[in-house]
Amino acid sequence: MTNQLNNGFTLFLSLLVEAMPFLLLGVFFSSVLLFFIDESKLVEKMPKNPLLGALFGSTMGLLFPVCECGNVPVARRLLMQGVPTPVAMGFLLAAPTINPIVIWSTWTAFRDQPEIVVLRVVFSLAIATIIGFIFSFQSDLIPFLQPSMARYLKFNPPTQAKTTRGGRQSQLQLQTSRPSLLQSGTYILGGTTGKPKRIDDYYSEVAAIPNFSKPLPEKLQSVLDNIVQELRELGGVMVLGSAIAAAIQVLAPRELILSLGAGPVSSILAMLVLAGVVSICSTVDSFFALSFASTFTSGSLLAFLVFGPMIDIKGVGLMLSIFKPKALIYLFFLAGQLTLLFTLFMNLHVI
Repeated sequence: MTNQLNNGFTLFLSLLVEAMPFLLLGVFFSSVLLFFIDESKLVEKMPKNPLLGALFGSTMGLLFPVCECGNVPVARRLLMQGVPTPVAMGFLLAAPTINPIVIWSTWTAFRDQPEIVVLRVVFSLAIATIIGFIFSFQSDLIPFLQPSMARYLKFNPPTQAKTTRGGRQSQLQLQTSRPSLLQSGTYILGGTTGKPKRIDDYYSEVAAIPNFSKPLPEKLQSVLDNIVQELRELGGVMVLGSAIAAAIQVLAPRELILSLGAGPVSSILAMLVLAGVVSICSTVDSFFALSFASTFTSGSLLAFLVFGPMIDIKGVGLMLSIFKPKALIYLFFLAGQLTLLFTLFMNLHVI
C-alpha cells in the first residue's frame, strides 16, 4: 500500500511538472489574444464556410504550438472573442498534435516508420475537421457550455453590441445586460482607481474606441494580470485532473490492457483506454508509444498518438472549464469512434 502511494505521488508530480509549462504557455497566448488582437479583424479573417473553418482551426497549432494543457485556454479565448465554433473546435482537438514540436518529436521516435508520422498528422487533422464541422450544425453552442462561459457569451456578444452615435455603447444597456454574480477569471487588477475591473467591462470600453491603441506598459500589465487570474482558475483544475490520472495509473490493471495487444480491434481499444489513462503530454507521447511497438499493432500505436492528445483524464478537467459533461461525453465518443475507424483501416491493411 505504501509503495502504491509513493508511486501515485511520484506520477502526480511528474504529470504536474510536465503539464504546467504548457498550461502557462496556453494562458499566455490567451491573454495576448485578449489584449493585443483586434476581435473584429480576427473574426473577419476566419473562413465563413464551416468545413473550411474547421480545417483552418485544425492547422492553427502551427502558429500556436501548445499541447493538450495549453490548447484549452486558447480555445476558450477564441470562443469568447466570437470566433466561429468550427474554428475553435478544430483548434481544441488538433493543436496538441498539429504543431511543429510534436511533429518533430514523433519523427525522432518513429524515424524508421515514417508512415506513423504522416498518418498521425493526417488522422488528427481529419478527425478534428470532421468534429468541428459536426459542431457547426449546433446553431447555439450555449446549452453545451459551462454557466460562466454561457453567461459571458450571452451578455457580451463580440459582434452584436449596439452603439450610440459616436461609436460608444449605451451605458444603460451595459449595466442592465450583465449578470450580477461574480464570474471566475473575469476580473483584472490595477487601472486608474487601483480597484479590480471586469474584463468584459474593460473590453467593451476599449472595443468602442476606434483604432484602439493603449500604451505598451499598460497592455503588458493587463496581460500579466489576466495570466494570474486564468492560472488561478485553470491551475486548480489541472491539479485535480493530474491527481485522478495518477490514481488511475496506479490502480488500473495495466497487465490486462497489455495482454490485448495482438488483435486488430482489441489492440486499438486497449490503446485508446491507455491513452486516456496515462495522460502523457503530446510532446513526448511518441517515445512512450514506441515502447509498445514490438507487442502492439501499428494501428493501435496510431490510436494512442491520435486519441491521447484529444482526450485524456488530465485534459478533461481543463475542458470542463468550457463544456458541460454531456458535451464532453459527446466529444469523447465522436473522437473515439473516428479514431477506431481510421486506425482499424490501417490494421486491416486498407491503407
